[in-house]
Order: sequence, then C-alpha cells, then structure tokens
Amino acid sequence: MTARVYNFNPGPAILPLPVLNEIQRDLLDFAGTGMSILEVSHRSKEYEAVHLETEASLKELLGLGDDYRVLFLGGGASLQFAMVPLNFLPTGATADYILTGSWSEKAYEEAGRIGRVHIAASSKDTNYDRIPHPDEIRLSPNPAYVHITSNNTIYGTQWASLPSFGEIPLVADMSSDILSRRFDATKFALIYAGAQKNLGPAGVTVVIIRRDMLEKVPSHLPVMLRYDIHAKNNSLYNTPPAFAVYTVMLVLRWVKSQGGIAAIEARNKEKAALVYAAIDESGGFYRGHARPEARSLMNVTFRLPSEELEKAFLAEAKAAGLVGLKGHRSVGGLRASIYNAMPGEGCRVLAEFMRDFARRNG
Repeated sequence: MTARVYNFNPGPAILPLPVLNEIQRDLLDFAGTGMSILEVSHRSKEYEAVHLETEASLKELLGLGDDYRVLFLGGGASLQFAMVPLNFLPTGATADYILTGSWSEKAYEEAGRIGRVHIAASSKDTNYDRIPHPDEIRLSPNPAYVHITSNNTIYGTQWASLPSFGEIPLVADMSSDILSRRFDATKFALIYAGAQKNLGPAGVTVVIIRRDMLEKVPSHLPVMLRYDIHAKNNSLYNTPPAFAVYTVMLVLRWVKSQGGIAAIEARNKEKAALVYAAIDESGGFYRGHARPEARSLMNVTFRLPSEELEKAFLAEAKAAGLVGLKGHRSVGGLRASIYNAMPGEGCRVLAEFMRDFARRNG
C-alpha cells in the first residue's frame, strides 16, 4: 500500500480511514449480495436499508424529528442555488441573501435569474475577511426566505453564531462545515450540503428540509427540480447516487463512533488552534486572511511575505507529505482544509512544518 499523505484539499477532501477500509471490503461483495455496492439495484432491500439508515442517522445527529426530511440529490450545491428560489421564491416576492464569499455570491446571482433578490448584508468591501455583524443586516420587507453560507472555504471565515430571523424561513449552504460543530438545526427551513467535504465523496448533495416547506412547492416546475416530488419518492424518483449515499452512511457511523458532533467539535477546535497558533506566533511571517473573530474551524487561509516563498512552502510541504495546501486564486497564498476526517496529528505536523519553514526563511 502506498503511504498515505496528510490531505488538506478543500474538496473532494479527506475521508476517515476506517470508512475507506470498509468501502474496500464491500467493493466486491456488499451485504452478502455477491455484487459490489457499485452494482446493486437502488430498488433492492439491501440498498433500501442504506438509504433509510443514512436519513435516520443524519436526523439523529442533528436532533431533528419527523417534521424534517433528508433528500439525496445530484447536481452539487450549485444546483441548489437554483432549486431553492425555483421552489420558494414566488413571483412578486423577494429573497434575501447575506454575502460572505464566492459561494454566497453565486447563490445570490443564480436566484437573481429566477426572481427578485436583496442583499441583506455583505462583507465584500473587505474581501470577505469577516462575517457581517447582526447590526449590519437589513432585511427586505417580508422576505420569502433568508439565505446564508455558514462557512466560506475560499476566504476561511465562518459564522461563529448562526443567525435566526423568527418566522422567516432560514436557508443555509453548509457544504463545508456540516457536522463539524453543534448548532440548532431546527432554526432552519432548509439546509443543503455537497457531500465532498465533511459527509462523503463528490456525487451526492444532502438536502434537509422542513416538511411544511414542501407544501409551498409550485406544481408547474419540472419534476426533477421539485423538492416535494423527491420527498414523496424518498429520493428514488430517479436512480440516486447510490455509492455516494452508502459512503455518507459509513461517515455518519464513524461520526457516532467518535462520540457524535460534540466530540467532533472539541477535536476540530483543538486542530484549528494548532494551525492558527503557528500563524499568530510567527511575528507576521504568516498573515491570516480572516479576522480572528471570524476564523473558520474548517479552512485556514494565510499568506507569506512573497509569492516566491509561497511556492517554496508548497513544494517543501508536498515533499513532507502535506498536500492540497494551495490557496484559491481569489485570496492567493495557502489554505489548509482541516475537515472532520483530518486527524489531529496532521495539524500538528503542519504546524511544526510552518514553524520550521518560518525559522529558515524569516
């Protein structure tokens, strides 16, 4: 077996090693069927058990009851940018968006192609290095819903405290931090998350939707874009991304085995603290992009004194088995994505490497 590296890629991202081992075991014979998990019918009782367990486990971990459904859809979070307004932005109504990075911008722009949208707050003026303060949020009169992005992978910022707007439906893109910390999921009318960061592989998008929202879906939409159709058919209206859903099931089992979200959150805080300490103690050699109060537990973004040093850092880090650290072009520099499956040892090794590199090049 090839030696495994510490994978800091932003997505598709690291998966827990026990999950990968279990996938390997099931790849040729799943649940005694004599078939691979890649081959079994989505109408079989073996896959039905996977599907039902995955929905039940996610609701259990998030503390949700029968008034919520979990859907497994294709198209990535990017399709949700359109599905949300198609289903919940009626003609003449307005949807409010709080902009905290590139993905919230894309969601806002897509909704603007469908109906009337309003920017309730934005931190674009400081290149998304912070989360807008609650006092800055200006909602439109009676919005159809308010949309946020809970964590911003490119800029390394995260809502420290998730907002609430009373009876106004709250929608969140939680692709990059779902299950990473405790939060009150009942605040939300709809949560969507591309699986490829904290839940599983690319190929499935998890949508958690409150049942009363399903009653608002207009009947004129194409059926593949209707949440109520997918809910009625238990995400089996068409062939689902079965392998990806199966992997999500295994990841949820792993989260439970780690002690649930509370234990995952404690470990994530310890991991992030290791990397942020290496930045803060560098005397300015490393410069974090996010303001301290808005720092993400999932994506640590930082710059070095020059692009030459950043290139050298990336090359030396790769040679040391630390991969996927190149920052997004919007921010430049470096980015360490330390999702749930990243072991604490990976963050310790990275922090030690950062300190050594700064000593040699500072």
